[in-house]
Amino acid sequence: MRSPATAPAPESEPAASRRELLRYALRTPTAGPLAALIVAVVAFSLATETFLTPANLSLVLQQSIVIGTLALGQSLIILTAGIDLANGAIAVLGTVIMARHVFEGGNPAAAVLLGLFVTTAIGLVSGLLVTRLGLPPFIVTLGILTVVYAVSRLYSQSRSYPVTDELLRFWGNGIRIGGALVTWGTFVLVGLYAFFWYLLAKTAWGRHVYAVGNAPQSARLTGINVQRTVLSVYVTAGLLYGFAAWQALGRIPNADPNAYQTANLESITAVVIGGTSLFGGRGGVVGTLIGTLIVSVLRSGLTHAGIDSLYQDVATGTLVIVAVGIDKVLRRGPTR
Repeated sequence: MRSPATAPAPESEPAASRRELLRYALRTPTAGPLAALIVAVVAFSLATETFLTPANLSLVLQQSIVIGTLALGQSLIILTAGIDLANGAIAVLGTVIMARHVFEGGNPAAAVLLGLFVTTAIGLVSGLLVTRLGLPPFIVTLGILTVVYAVSRLYSQSRSYPVTDELLRFWGNGIRIGGALVTWGTFVLVGLYAFFWYLLAKTAWGRHVYAVGNAPQSARLTGINVQRTVLSVYVTAGLLYGFAAWQALGRIPNADPNAYQTANLESITAVVIGGTSLFGGRGGVVGTLIGTLIVSVLRSGLTHAGIDSLYQDVATGTLVIVAVGIDKVLRRGPTR
């Protein structure tokens, strides 16, 4: 005669709470990107002796500022199922406009405002072409990329302009904490992400952005003005690109029309690695911030490991393809 089965001991309440917390964390969209960031930091710290130093970590943060701001604008556009291939070129035009205006004796504050106005106006033009004419965002921004790149060369006369004014270089200044320089640009980047996280998560505008990205026809039927929402996203992104231009002037000695040629790819990489779907309607800016740090850590770590910059571009491009492929599989769901 068999003895009755022994009932399993009930799990303690603290252990059950920890298990549930772990399950919730793993379901969080930012869990994967955050784990990838930690793995990358640990791997490069073990592989090189110079990566995990205060000076280098400070440099990684500084390198994240411009791409992070561009990626923030890119996130907003991708959430509406669009894409912006011209954001890096727009920011470069902003740097040239600001630096040349001051170089020729103009007022620094007016130079900053002029640069912000031009980049925002370009965002407005892109948004109007997408919303009013119904052109695909890929085609629109590809055309804008070509035009803006040419305009930058023409306006600058294919020369670079020195960045000497303190207002233009403001975001490159900061405070020293231990052996690391934490720039004002780092603080404002975190502030921008916090602000747009609030807008997307807690306001009607943010809900409209997600709804348009998920299903524009359904959003229209519920009373959302789809065209106005998309247009506002492109205008906001243009303003952010101008701010990225101002931040870039705090890091570079000269405003060069040939600078940041891979910034559009890096910003898209940061957005996609951060968990935002290229098909729209899913993701968030917290993941984009983590994705930006991953891109910067990857660049810095590979540089310290002695890997050629061309191979770094190969790694970045491969990351985009892999991330988009994973996103496509996840959206398709399991096949039967």
